Order: sequence, then structure tokens, then C-alpha cells
Amino acid sequence: MNSAVEKLELAEPHLAEWLSSLGLGVEYVRAQGNTLFHRDDQGTEIPVIDLVGGYGSTILGHNNPEIVTYAKSLLDNATPIHAQFSRHSYANDVAWKINAIIHREFGTTEPYSAVFANSVAEANEVAIKHAELDRVLKLTALAEDIEANLGKAQAAVRDGARIVTDDASAALATDGNAPGKTEIDRLAAAIRNINSERMAAPPVFLAPEGSFHGKLIGSVQFTHNAGFRTPFTALAARCRFVPLDRPEALAHIIDDERKTLLDLAVEKGTVRVVERSLPVFCAFVLEPIQGEAGIKVLDREAVRRIQEACAAIDCPIVVDEVQSGMGRSGAFFASSHLGLQGDYHTLAKSLGGGIAKAAMTLIRGSPYRTDFELVHSSTYAKDGFSTLIAGRTVDLLEAEDGRAYRLAEERGDQLLAILGKLQEEFGDVIKEVRGKGLMLGLEFHDQSDSTSEIIREQARAGLLGYLLSGYLLRAHAIRIFPTASATNTLRFEPFIYLADAEIAHVDAGLRSLIAVLRDQDGETLLHA
Repeated sequence: MNSAVEKLELAEPHLAEWLSSLGLGVEYVRAQGNTLFHRDDQGTEIPVIDLVGGYGSTILGHNNPEIVTYAKSLLDNATPIHAQFSRHSYANDVAWKINAIIHREFGTTEPYSAVFANSVAEANEVAIKHAELDRVLKLTALAEDIEANLGKAQAAVRDGARIVTDDASAALATDGNAPGKTEIDRLAAAIRNINSERMAAPPVFLAPEGSFHGKLIGSVQFTHNAGFRTPFTALAARCRFVPLDRPEALAHIIDDERKTLLDLAVEKGTVRVVERSLPVFCAFVLEPIQGEAGIKVLDREAVRRIQEACAAIDCPIVVDEVQSGMGRSGAFFASSHLGLQGDYHTLAKSLGGGIAKAAMTLIRGSPYRTDFELVHSSTYAKDGFSTLIAGRTVDLLEAEDGRAYRLAEERGDQLLAILGKLQEEFGDVIKEVRGKGLMLGLEFHDQSDSTSEIIREQARAGLLGYLLSGYLLRAHAIRIFPTASATNTLRFEPFIYLADAEIAHVDAGLRSLIAVLRDQDGETLLHA
């Protein structure tokens, strides 16, 4: 094989080329705390302040010494990685630790069963898969109940009960008229046919506009960004996205999607056609802090409306805490700030302590279906290495009466104050500052009409945030990225030990960026 072929980029080559064009194609060789290191042309290590934090995966920093030491001990002791379909007491220990936190933060005593996974999207897909199993089992029970009622109605009519005839029952009784069948038999047959068709309808999911829950076949359907979702719409269930700034919108969507089954009720010597609610709504999936939508904290009043609406239609709530959870908001669960106790909570990212791939889905005890354990499995889920590290990560977050949560809140407030001051000073450049704890967003005004061709083209292509990120990396050794579906917004997700000097360095770098942007100096943004 010649050298030209050997050097050909085969690992996502288009992405590699695009990153390099913006100055983001850097190869990091070491990571520690809140710092990543790469080498210059002379081989000297260059430290970079990391504000991306593995998209929320490093709440305790890169290569946290305590976790690394523990991980080494697990490997040195030959901890089983592949011991599937056996007893895993360490997994039960992690579930109990997180249950204790749920009980503390939500003031409940109901247990949550834990299903382990490997990734963000898988944890969310576990939740929706379980929710669909629950819906199907409810639907099966309802169908059996209706079938029993049809039999009772047929027997009652044979014993002299009278069919109460209205327009609906009259139409049903003549539908599919067959010789030799009585009116009640025709009525029951028509109901069976109609119900069979209605029960075959696919489930409906609900999610707020701006949602992001992964990019697998199922989870991408709950990702509002059409660019990620639309090419794969035909592969999975449909999701209705709810604009939370319009209080009436959720009720209208529910009314649009409601479906019923038909049943026969026997009462006081009569048989009447009645309607039964069809469990069509599978789950409402949401993030307490929307990450990829631009770091948007859900409004408490909107959350209350969601809870009331879901309770009325028996629709479970899946709370995606993959990015906002694990202490980043100043509490283990960001949803606890909103009084949002879900039927499902999903965790990942920082659950692995920054070095392991760990995820889990917590399912409230009351809707938990034990059948799920026999129809769902995952090869790498619940392995000894990642699950034990998850347990140690939870221990470190809970240590010293939750000092990590206090640090996240304190460091977040300090960084938020710096960003807020920049907005006050440079409101013509910065549109808004949002977030909570160490999950913050800085949104820049649209630059689609910039006098700089470079800035204008990048903005119109939806890449402004990446252009700004490339400048900060090259000129100020600050690593930051925009959010996926709101690319004018830069995300800040550093670790809890963010230092004052690092915050000051970020402030200086952002001020320099703002100055260049004010001057509409696209060349400097692209090549500095």
C-alpha cells in the first residue's frame, strides 16, 4: 500500500476536513481537570481551557484522580467486564444510591427500578420502549375487558335486554349486515371491526419544541431539529412537538390526537354503545434544561401544565437528565428545581465519571413492568467496570453533604455573572444569557446580514457558533462549541472545580471575540 493511500482519512473524512477549515481540527494528547493539551509544530504541549466538558460528561473533570485510581484498581483486580446474565450486586447498589437521592430531592418514598444502558440515546430509548410496552399491555387489557362486555351484552339481549337505538348504534348494527345474524351480533361484530382498526394505530409521543434526545432510530424522532429527524421519520413513531410559550397548544394537540374504542354497556335491562378512551399517548419526553436547543431552562408553570395534562390522559413523563443531571444544575436532578418528578428519569454522560460509558433509566415503581426485563437487553450494559465507576462517581458527588452541588451552583453563578455583564456592555453583539449552574448558554445576535462575507456566509449556513469557537481556540486557547440546534449559542459546561483564573481568562477571550465581531473582521475570526 502506498503512503498516499495510508494517509487517506477514512474516519468521518468530511467532518475532519470541515473541522480543520474552521481551526477546530486539533488532536488532543492529554487531559486533566478542566484542561486539554495538544502539541504545536515543535512538539510543545499547549493547554486549552475546556468549556465543552464532553458535552456535559466531565462534571468531575478529565481523568479525575480518585476515579482513575479506582479504575486502575478494578482492572488490576481483574473485575469481570463480560459476565452477562448473572447477579450484579454492584448494579443494585448504584440503583439504591440514586433512589436515596430521588427520595431526598423529590420528597417521595416510591422506589425506581433501574435498567442500565451504554449511551445517552440508549437510555432514552429504554424509557420509551418500556413506556410503549406499558401502553400495549394497557391496550391489551382494555381490549379483553371490551370483549368480555360484548359477550355480556349479547347474553343480556338473548335474555330479553333491549338495545338502546341511537344514530351510532343503528349505523353499527347495519354495518356489515350478514344473513342469519341478530341485531346484537351485527352490533358486536361492527364494534370488533372498528376497534381492531383503531387499536392498530401507532402511538403518539409528545415533546417540547427544541427537544433533543439522541440520534438513534427511536430517539431521533423526539429531536425537534428537522435536519436530524426528517430523513428518518418513516422509521419510527410520530412525535408532536409542543410550543411551551403557548399555554393552549398542548390541550389542542391532545384533542387532535385523542382516540376512542367502542364498547357495550349493560344497565337496567338495556344495552347501549359507549366510548372508552384508547391509550394512544405513549410518553411526554422532555429535558428540564434543554441543551441542544440553546440551554433553555423549562418554566415551572409550563411544567405544571404538562404534569396536569399528562395525568388527565394517563401519559407518563420521561425526564431526560442526561446532560442536566449529575449535579450540574446545583442539585443531582435539575428537574427537582421544577418539582418535576418523572415516571422515568434517564442518566448518562457524567454518570461514567468522565472515563466510562455508563447510562441508566430509572422507572417509577407503579408503572414498572417486570416483563420488560425479558424483552430488553444490552450486551455492554451493567458491566462491572462502568457500573462500579458510576457508583464511585455518585459517592464523590454526594461527599461532604453534597459539596459538589454547592460548587456547581457557586461556580455557575460566578460564570453567569461574567456572561451577564458582557451582555449588559455589548447588547448589540450578545442577545441573551441563559442557564443554571454549570450549564449555561451565551447567544449572539444573528449575523446573516454582516458586512463581512466570511461572517455572513457562515451565519447563513448556520455555522456562526463554530466560526466563533475556532477563533477562541486559536487565539485564546479556549475550547467551546455551540449547541446543535441553536448554533448562535455557545455552551458552557465546565467541571465543578473551575478556577477564578480560568473564569477571568474566559472573560478576556470573550471580550476579544466581541471586539473582532463588532469590527466585522471575518479574516481574523477565520485565520487568527
